[in-house]
Amino acid sequence: MRYKITFAVGLALGYVLGTRAGRERYEQLRKSAREVAQHPVVRNAAESAGQNGRQFAVKTFAAVSEKVGDVVPESLAGRVRGLRDRVGGGAEDDWGTSNT
Repeated sequence: MRYKITFAVGLALGYVLGTRAGRERYEQLRKSAREVAQHPVVRNAAESAGQNGRQFAVKTFAAVSEKVGDVVPESLAGRVRGLRDRVGGGAEDDWGTSNT
């Protein structure tokens, strides 16, 4: 219940800020958010979280596939193989990079 109330308050606050502040304030918030997202500490944390998530997915898939055998759909197995390649190869992901 606490999360529902928090969500509702956040939604209401966002609506009020959005309608009262106008375009200028929106652009200021957008610029601030972009600066935070491009900060090296934030980017490193996001990269670490992504890497940990991929490792967890690979380990979980291995544990589950041992239990269920060949029942795992090929589409899921293909995705996990792709994750396994990225984790094993040490490839960097594109998190936080801008194409603009």
